[in-house]
Amino acid sequence: MKLLIYKKEMAVKREKTGFTLVELLTVLAIIALLVGLLIPSVTVIRNTAKGAKQKAQLNEIGLALTAFRNDYGDYPPSDWLAPNYCGAQKLAEALLGWDLLGFHPKSAWRADGLDAAGGPMSYDPPNMARDVDGDGVSDTLGEREGPYLEQATDNVFKLGDLYTGPTGTGPLAADTYVICDSFSVKKVKLLSGETVNAGTPILYYRANTASKGLVPPPPLPFNQRIYNVRDNVPLTTQLMSIVDGTAHRLGLPAGNYQNFYGNPAANVIGYIQDPKVTARPWPYRPDSYILISAGADGLYGTRDDICNFGN
Repeated sequence: MKLLIYKKEMAVKREKTGFTLVELLTVLAIIALLVGLLIPSVTVIRNTAKGAKQKAQLNEIGLALTAFRNDYGDYPPSDWLAPNYCGAQKLAEALLGWDLLGFHPKSAWRADGLDAAGGPMSYDPPNMARDVDGDGVSDTLGEREGPYLEQATDNVFKLGDLYTGPTGTGPLAADTYVICDSFSVKKVKLLSGETVNAGTPILYYRANTASKGLVPPPPLPFNQRIYNVRDNVPLTTQLMSIVDGTAHRLGLPAGNYQNFYGNPAANVIGYIQDPKVTARPWPYRPDSYILISAGADGLYGTRDDICNFGN
């Protein structure tokens, strides 16, 4: 009898020291709830940190542009008059040089690096070196300024390395450089064989200080608006996103982003507008320039874009 009573007491103790299925499921539910609350917070913190890093990069570029203006009296041009050289490429040339060896004051802002007359008076492309003093060093290296940025820290890539899809670099010269944002949206394999993370090219628009108009009505010719949306049209409408090769978000229904770069379906290029503030056109810096990062999604004209003001 005593042995039976002892066994029952031991069974009761074991039941009291263990977890029931209900208790175990309750604990798991609480853990899942805490994880569900934590993950969004971590994501917000991570995105905030990335956004801060991107703003710091735009600020660094802004300081470099100020130094360029102090040396040459104005900001670099951003117009897309040359068929294969747009605003983003000219930004890279101004701050780093056509060949990343410094900016030449006689630059004709051409994708081939030649001067206005088609000669080697600026960057001396291959096989056209100019060495008047015969010291074996290209004369242009001593005539250049800058670079105004550190190449290693500013995500500089050739267009041909970024755009490798069906359309490639489209109308833009593949061997020219662009400064990319700090969001690592694509792995790029360089000629050296090294694989690195690359962001989306930063768009650059210089202000037309002679104009005070942003958008119609009345319609203003593109070159008479404060910022000419055509300056980077190849990157925003003709080339595919470097993230997945899909088209950038353009021509969406009213109330979305169609005013950022217009509606290509209706053959309207439109004007630049802040996708987060539809009631106010972008920008409000009629005396200088704007810089635009495509953000974490690598798509221009979406709500996560980061510019050098606002946000």
